[in-house]
Amino acid sequence: MRSSSNSNSILSLRTSRIAIAIAIGILMGCIFAFFYPYGFLHPYYPPSTAAATISNSISQESSSECESSERINILKADIVRMTEKNAELRKQVRELNEKLRLAEQGTDTAQKQFLALGEQPKAGPFGTVKSLRTNPTVVPDESINPRLAKILGEVAVRKELVVVLANVNVKEMLEVQVSTVKKAGILNYLVVALDDEIESYCKANGVAAYKRDPDDGVDEIGRSGGNHAVSGLKFRILREFLQLGYSILLSDVDIIYLKNPFDHLYRDSDVESMTDGHNNATAYGYNDVFDEPAMGWARYAHTMRIWVYNSGFFYIRPTIPSIELLDRVADRLSKEKAWDQAVFNEVLFYPSHPGYEGLHASRRTMDFYTFMNSKVLFKTVRKDPNLKKLKPVIIHINYHPDKLPRMRAVVDYYFNGKQDALDSFPDGSQ
Repeated sequence: MRSSSNSNSILSLRTSRIAIAIAIGILMGCIFAFFYPYGFLHPYYPPSTAAATISNSISQESSSECESSERINILKADIVRMTEKNAELRKQVRELNEKLRLAEQGTDTAQKQFLALGEQPKAGPFGTVKSLRTNPTVVPDESINPRLAKILGEVAVRKELVVVLANVNVKEMLEVQVSTVKKAGILNYLVVALDDEIESYCKANGVAAYKRDPDDGVDEIGRSGGNHAVSGLKFRILREFLQLGYSILLSDVDIIYLKNPFDHLYRDSDVESMTDGHNNATAYGYNDVFDEPAMGWARYAHTMRIWVYNSGFFYIRPTIPSIELLDRVADRLSKEKAWDQAVFNEVLFYPSHPGYEGLHASRRTMDFYTFMNSKVLFKTVRKDPNLKKLKPVIIHINYHPDKLPRMRAVVDYYFNGKQDALDSFPDGSQ
């Protein structure tokens, strides 16, 4: 029994020792874990240093996060700005492409005017709406003819001048015209000399002149052509004047100047022309009723009529439609045997229709008593006591072949006071 008791005591003691050893090991582990949290081989940091290190690390991470956040915001703002700029550039490209398309196709005059002149307006109240009438002028291009640009700069007044084409065949009429230009005080007057003799005459008489560079297609007609042939050249020659940005009052040589015409222009259209009409109806238009009895109830057909513009005296502004007018007329005259005045009017007035696109040019008819043709003068005015008191701006001897004597008679009547100077001439030609 005793032996058994001793054995139990020994076993109990061994168990106690093991438990104590385990407890001591756990206690030591806790102590080492507290003082060496990173292990025996990791450098030791005092509590303050460790805390500082941890704080710096957190601060650096926080600072890095702030910088990254700011940089991201900046990049986002840049992206937004670039996106907006890109959208604006795309809009400008679309607008430029639209302008180019319309300029090339010429299909919509109103839209072209809108694109050229600015923001599209809203329609106003009834009776207040007026459409655009005046096209913008072209950008002057002096590189096309620097010599002509220099001459025009010296002669023109407010970018306007009278231009006359002349060769030796019409020298006497030119002399009469020049004398009236000086009496009327017109300073912006230029002769396009088509030969050396006219150039010499202008130099000798103090008249501004321009002789073009050699051009076989123009020079042959210029040297030997008659009045109508020379008149047809103007549509080719005037193009450079418009390209240089000048408004031109084109004049034939059979015109007498009694006043300065630039004081009597409206300047609201591409072309402002005198008329061959002799009263309100023929000059400005009328409703002409065509009667066809075979049609019964529908026998009467209404038509619109107007007498033609005179291609020997018109004011033309430097616009795209004006230049297109010159180009179209010159092109047709180069391909067909036609009267330049007929072609001039057909291009101006014919509307667009299948197979043909009309010219989108604005036009104005001049007052036929102010800018007078010779039919009005000799058939009406000279026989009316009240109308005889009127003093027109110009008189164009376009209806009569005996031009020179009638021109001299007009000068005698209006400048020299000879009251019977016009009496000896018939109404028409004999």
